[in-house]
Amino acid sequence: MFNGIIYNQGIISKLSAFKSSLKIDIKTNLQFKKKEIGSSVSCNGVCLTIVKVLKKNISFYISKETLKKSTFKKCKIGDIINLEKSLKFGDEVSGQYTQGHIDTTGAVKKINFVGKSWLIKVQIPKKFTSFIIYKGSVTINGVSLTISNVLKNSFEISIIPHTLKLTNLIKLKKNNLVNIEFDIFGKYLEKLSK
Repeated sequence: MFNGIIYNQGIISKLSAFKSSLKIDIKTNLQFKKKEIGSSVSCNGVCLTIVKVLKKNISFYISKETLKKSTFKKCKIGDIINLEKSLKFGDEVSGQYTQGHIDTTGAVKKINFVGKSWLIKVQIPKKFTSFIIYKGSVTINGVSLTISNVLKNSFEISIIPHTLKLTNLIKLKKNNLVNIEFDIFGKYLEKLSK
């Protein structure tokens, strides 16, 4: 479980492709100990399990299913990755509860600059539009954000300078894909209403 408040990043330093999976190494200043092997880390919003810790590098295997649903299918060496360790009992939750179970990817369709903030329009597959709620929560590349506008098959989010400074969202350009996790409570309510 995570809360979508990002303070740390890493850079993909190595990729090893297998038949139906991918091993990635991420170099980061976020400290990990060998006893944390097996722990979960949110990597661009995707919950991955640490398989190796070596100095400033942490390694993960990404399954075929995760590759299919996330932007990791197009990752490359040098990509900047948002990182968040899993929550511990008693940690402050100042974002939203997220699981790191990516629902889909979305495409950045427009970026407008409003003062020093960014207003970003993200297009999603039609089947996910019922999860988009005005002023509701959504996680983009692991960052907890508030939906500022709901449009046809898309939504807008406003990103303040502080969040841009701490995350890889500042690198976004038109047509980039982002990982999206919709609000967990909204998903349960949607399921119960059917």
